[in-house]
Amino acid sequence: MIRALIFDVDGTLAETEELHRRAFNDTFRAAGLGWHWSRADYGRLLTTTGGKERITRHLQDLGLDPAGFPVAALHAAKTERYGALIAAGELALRPGIAALLAEARRVGLRLACATTTSAPNVEALCRACFGKAAGDVFEVIAAGDIVAAKKPAPDIYRHALADLNLGPEQAVAFEDSANGLRAARAAGLACVVSPGVYTLQDEFPGALAVLDCFSELGGIAGLAALLAPAQ
Repeated sequence: MIRALIFDVDGTLAETEELHRRAFNDTFRAAGLGWHWSRADYGRLLTTTGGKERITRHLQDLGLDPAGFPVAALHAAKTERYGALIAAGELALRPGIAALLAEARRVGLRLACATTTSAPNVEALCRACFGKAAGDVFEVIAAGDIVAAKKPAPDIYRHALADLNLGPEQAVAFEDSANGLRAARAAGLACVVSPGVYTLQDEFPGALAVLDCFSELGGIAGLAALLAPAQ
């Protein structure tokens, strides 16, 4: 019996990655670093989850010691810039997401998110796209550095399940990336995937379904039909 839906945020609730890339580049420019991440650069860096971790990887790729750079401060400035871009109305939910969350609430399913992005980013997205605080959209918000190991490690999903006081067989995850799918499956969750712009080439073995768009799911009835053979 499914009792909760757990959503990734970036690329799943909304196509956020181009705004993230823009916020990174604006921040790098303001800091006088001379860095610019192209779409190809960012696509490669996205295989590393977490903004601070991507900056660290970039420094390592340049042959520089991350210990000599204010990575956390740089990421904080980027988060502030990203929030400003979202507040300016430059983001929309992916098709099918709003209807799926609304139906889930109507039928009494609980809602959570499990994401490597920061809690302020989740808050900014929810206020811009739902017109509500994140806590009014999701009962549980598992985000950012709340766990030590980020996706594809299962820790963030296990944290969300613990906060919901549910077992993995009682929830379904929604993701857009291979790393996200691996994290969900390692936590024991069934997972529906709809690739985002940067994850179209990912492979998704073990997904409950791989959809072009979450509106293809057919709502909660469609999800129930996918789960039926496994029950």
